[in-house]
Amino acid sequence: MGIPNDDVVLIQLPEDPSEPIIVTVNCPDKPGLGCDLCRTLLEFGLSITRADFSTDGRWCYMVFWLVPNVSNSCEIDWESLKNRLVSMCPSCLVPFFSFNYQQGGDGNGSTTHSLIYLLKLCCLDRKGLLHDVTRILSELQFTIQRVKVMTTPDGRVMYLVFITDGMELLHTKERRDDTREHLISVLKNYCISCELQLAGPEYENLKALPSLPPAVAEELFTYELAGKEAISKELKSDMMTLKKATVTVDNLLSPAHTLLQIQCVDQKGLFYDILRTSKDFDFQIAYGRFSSSVKSYRSLDLFIRQANGNKIVDPKHLNVLCSRLQEEMLQPFRVIVVNRGPDTELLVANPVESSGKGRPRVFYDVTLALKMLGICIFMAEIGRHSTCDRQWEVYRFLLDDSHEFPLTSCRARNQLVDKVRRTLMGW
Repeated sequence: MGIPNDDVVLIQLPEDPSEPIIVTVNCPDKPGLGCDLCRTLLEFGLSITRADFSTDGRWCYMVFWLVPNVSNSCEIDWESLKNRLVSMCPSCLVPFFSFNYQQGGDGNGSTTHSLIYLLKLCCLDRKGLLHDVTRILSELQFTIQRVKVMTTPDGRVMYLVFITDGMELLHTKERRDDTREHLISVLKNYCISCELQLAGPEYENLKALPSLPPAVAEELFTYELAGKEAISKELKSDMMTLKKATVTVDNLLSPAHTLLQIQCVDQKGLFYDILRTSKDFDFQIAYGRFSSSVKSYRSLDLFIRQANGNKIVDPKHLNVLCSRLQEEMLQPFRVIVVNRGPDTELLVANPVESSGKGRPRVFYDVTLALKMLGICIFMAEIGRHSTCDRQWEVYRFLLDDSHEFPLTSCRARNQLVDKVRRTLMGW
């Protein structure tokens, strides 16, 4: 027999707020489960300070020590988090030996896709408004899939926000009405109109961004930031620290597994990035330990094997894997500022999972950084861009220039890139 769902995910809240929250997951295994769980924790605004996990290919046991992200101002609904984590785990009410480990979707053999809804919001413009809308949606457990923001000459802003509901209740009138009422009550007199409906064909039209100029695409997806002379001294120091990331391969210690020993600077979403890479490369982690930060550095030990159960011994395969891991630790995000005609544009890009899912809370963090700098957003959009070997989620922001923060200044642009990167990395 399996175990009841109440015991699949256990959340232990500490008596002392300074102590970490402990989340334990005990369920049948499936490919990419660790990545999916870490993605959800990141989506709820939580950072993993330590983790232990093991699997025999049939059953998986994971323990996460968590703290809220520095940038997270949303109250965490622990019951909703537990329900989301349980929904990702394969069914535990069937014998583990009869479970189909190649299944996807809800863990019971069916594939489910969340419905996309369109939020149309018209507001009077003010600094920080886009982040406030993003924060409200995050508090309500909505995930922004696409967005288009347009400012009109008369000082109004039109938001077209395509969202999915983490609670899967937006098909009900009560949930839609509560969402509209909450937005209106928080935005108050700034809100002119608020509509929420099932998305139509316009969602597909927004999937692809207007094509990036070749020179901009090359800089965004292939540049080495530490080699740029124009970046600030602070950012150069950060990048030199990041470049100390190392991946060591040991095929002698274990007869059945390849050992990866990783050392790198601590940063938000690090464990997710590593497990996302393992999912993309289709290798299994039999045992792993994500140690606590020591002097802002992390150590990870991963005992891995191929999907067929064999060790990874091909030097070319190992080299590609190690290079990708180092890239993810060095540049989980790409951030540049460019000219777009007479305007200034901020571009942020991050890799998309092989499953097609983008990274959580990027839009939240970027809009927070812009709000903290007092920079107004004239236009914003999210879309996808494909390069020769992977797909990227790209965030584009047209920014308003001001006397307080003149974006024509090289110094101000460097400060902007610094702030956005630091917010995304949790520094």
